[in-house]
Amino acid sequence: MLLPAPVQNMINALARLPGIGPKSASRLTFFLLNAPDELSDNLAGALHELKTGIGYCSVCFNITAAGNAQCEICSSSERDNRIVCVVEEPLDVLALERIGAYQGCYHVLRGALSPIEGIGPEDLTIRELLERVQKDGITEIILATNPSMEGDATAMYLQRQLAHSGVRVTRLARGLPVGGDLEYADQSTLLRALMGRQDMSG
Repeated sequence: MLLPAPVQNMINALARLPGIGPKSASRLTFFLLNAPDELSDNLAGALHELKTGIGYCSVCFNITAAGNAQCEICSSSERDNRIVCVVEEPLDVLALERIGAYQGCYHVLRGALSPIEGIGPEDLTIRELLERVQKDGITEIILATNPSMEGDATAMYLQRQLAHSGVRVTRLARGLPVGGDLEYADQSTLLRALMGRQDMSG
């Protein structure tokens, strides 16, 4: 069945989003086609505002409202700017903030090193991080990149770059999830849990 161009174009556009395949894109398109005009108008307006109303913090490169030089975290007097948690994406900041236990600041790399995809240090905000360490009195860098090949490679690269800076460099602990069974854990997770075991004596 040949679909009218506007319908097919919408399906193609939605199918390019992560986690949405052709079938989901088709369902969403036909839902929007039959939805009230108000819903479509609100969605179109939200998409436009997403691209025009958002900027990046000049300090940590997290997202912020357009026109703001710094994000709420960097401009807050209640955060400890001597401790910086390095993450790959703004979504990682959101995940850590949900915990409500971290009171330091962040640095968003906007990706991870990936030679296969042609992403090198110059494509990330690594230079800006190193400059922050030199001039901002940072005492600890927490490497919170994802537990993937790219995330581990990025963490090791940053560790080498910061080796002679005098700053304490730590990495998020990794291991078994709460409620998980040993028999279902993969070898890598078990090894990291074993290596990161904690002393319970005394």
